[in-house]
Amino acid sequence: MPVRVLARMSAQPVILDRMSQTLGAGVAASDARGADAPAPPMGNRSDSAQAGLLGPAQVRGLTTALGLRPTKALGQNFVRDAGTVRRIARRAGVRPGETILEIGPGLGSLTLALLEAGARVLAVEIDPVLARALPVTVADRMPGAADRLRVVQADALALDGLGALGLTSADPAPTRLVANLPYNVAVPVLLHLFAQFPSIRHALVMVQDEVADRLAAKPGSKIYGVPSVKASWYAEVFKAGVIGKNVFWPAPKINSGLVGFRMRPQPLADIDRDEVFTVIDAAFAQRRKTLRAALASWAGSGARAEAILTEAGITPTERGEKLDIHGYIRIAQAAHRVPALAADEN
Repeated sequence: MPVRVLARMSAQPVILDRMSQTLGAGVAASDARGADAPAPPMGNRSDSAQAGLLGPAQVRGLTTALGLRPTKALGQNFVRDAGTVRRIARRAGVRPGETILEIGPGLGSLTLALLEAGARVLAVEIDPVLARALPVTVADRMPGAADRLRVVQADALALDGLGALGLTSADPAPTRLVANLPYNVAVPVLLHLFAQFPSIRHALVMVQDEVADRLAAKPGSKIYGVPSVKASWYAEVFKAGVIGKNVFWPAPKINSGLVGFRMRPQPLADIDRDEVFTVIDAAFAQRRKTLRAALASWAGSGARAEAILTEAGITPTERGEKLDIHGYIRIAQAAHRVPALAADEN
């Protein structure tokens, strides 16, 4: 379920507890969408005989109540199929009692499925109206699970550890990540979260299908690139499925893909991650160049780039698209053993 991306609103995340949600949702909707925007339904459950996961009628009803006008240009596509979100929760391997970090909950379609599976959910939503509405929706649709939900109004890229989620070292840290990410922020958000929350052991994200393919691509393929290599620093990455267009409202133009991540229990090498990532960026800055040519600027000269590659056991005429993460680690390590040359011999 791709979600709308807004400009970063505040450096400080806002933790929204259940009471503030219930009292403040109507005010927030009015302030953000106009004075005539009603709050989500509460109390009278005559239209909630099938309380639980969201279906087409509930998705449309919530968007109307909140004054939302989903547009493809803003990437607003909400899952309207209960079977789909249950399947995603199963694919994510959610276990009862586990703490899940969910990014981009939107209206709460997947949030409800995660809660239904027995998890505790820390939901991070950048849109203040959606953030305020989510606990109200959960209290209405799944009241027995409301105490297992915490909503954080924040930009995922601004999260800087457990404190940003309102957690202390004594609280259970999230061990699983589930995210619905627009294509234009998917990779930076994932890499940031993996770096900030080492407690995460597994992740499942939904993105545009072509982004899913790029993240899961293997060396030598045409779509293998920076996202593929950097993601593999943190995890074993695999394609976990395809989600059709018709389960969203409004329907997007292309399918979505699920990408799974089995996080590595230990760093792959005793070297600074940023050093390795700098090599990766340089290698892919100009595709289809030999590594000797692509890394010349990074190394200080073509001659030193060749010496580093030789020291790393890599043929200088090899191309960056052929190397896995281990090859890039060897290059970064070899750079420490090859001194700078006095002149650039190209």
